[in-house]
Amino acid sequence: MQLAVAAGGFTPGEADRLRRSMAAWRRTGHIEVYRDKLIHGMRERGYPDEFAERIFKQIEGFAEYGFPESHAASFAQLVYASAWLKCHEPAAFLCGLLNALPMGFYSASQLIQDARRHGIEVRPVDVQYSAWECTLEGNGQAQPAVRLGFTLVKGMTSDIGQRIAQARPTKGYSDIAQMQSTAALDRQSMALLTEADALATLAGQRRAAWWQVSGMVGQADLAREEIDPTPPATLPLMTQGQEIALDYRALDLTLRAHPLSLLRAQLAKERLLTAAALAQAPHGRIVRVAGLVVGRQRPGTATGVVFVTLEDETGNINVIVWRDLVEQQRRELLGAQLLAVYGVVQREGQVINVLAKRLVDKTALLGTLLIRSRDFH
Repeated sequence: MQLAVAAGGFTPGEADRLRRSMAAWRRTGHIEVYRDKLIHGMRERGYPDEFAERIFKQIEGFAEYGFPESHAASFAQLVYASAWLKCHEPAAFLCGLLNALPMGFYSASQLIQDARRHGIEVRPVDVQYSAWECTLEGNGQAQPAVRLGFTLVKGMTSDIGQRIAQARPTKGYSDIAQMQSTAALDRQSMALLTEADALATLAGQRRAAWWQVSGMVGQADLAREEIDPTPPATLPLMTQGQEIALDYRALDLTLRAHPLSLLRAQLAKERLLTAAALAQAPHGRIVRVAGLVVGRQRPGTATGVVFVTLEDETGNINVIVWRDLVEQQRRELLGAQLLAVYGVVQREGQVINVLAKRLVDKTALLGTLLIRSRDFH
């Protein structure tokens, strides 16, 4: 605004309208209206036309990505506070983020995976301990443990989650029958808790919980519903892969082994690196990587480029897919849950990207596991 007034002869009001037009010039083109006036005003004040054109181009360029200093200061303050919390109180930071979901680019699974890689203990949803929201629990360590809340159970409502927590006796529920009766839970709520493995401390394995819950009778009067007293059968244990698949179906996350750790031997045969191994690769190295697709971004200013985030048991992998490859392999890019990328390492300081040259859909290796990515345009 000061430049427009001093060099272009704008009045303060005209300079303010120029500022306003900068916020949306790509949508409306209103900033172009001021081009001739600025160049004419600068010419009258002795500036060459070429210099005036460069000044207008700089204003135009700033309008594409710039924002007021006050906004920058506000963002910087938020970033500093967030970074301080993540550094000094990482458990509380994770707990707060989980309770604020959905938000930002990161899913609950990504947040939890990162926290656990930094030494934070995360405990599962459990009818004996969980509240509606995620909470902190003492564990004798410098950082408390994070207890996942019923809010992360897909399909669970807040009134049901709060009722389970509020009705819970001081010493906890004695068995599933007491919990169902005391909290007055219907079949649907019991099914959701079973699928989320939230009855583990009362029933043991998931199949044992299903066996007991399937014996519920008396839907009409919740207060009189009971569990069939028939002794549970001896049921075979689920495989770890089956448990993980059910975790993702009910919670979109797991606290068990990362899915790719179960496939690592097979991926290694195909020379597919982990995120940790990629971190050691030099700039320009041709590599093969693979991971769960946890995020896709296609910013409007990126001229068709898609940024993909992959996750494995050791960390995240950033992938850049140029527009030509986006068009050539759209099916693999948009449809894969487990994606292999053949590309080239790009290093910018501590930031590592893989410039994709070829995409391979490896989703079939996941079996029944369903991974949902967070996609932004």
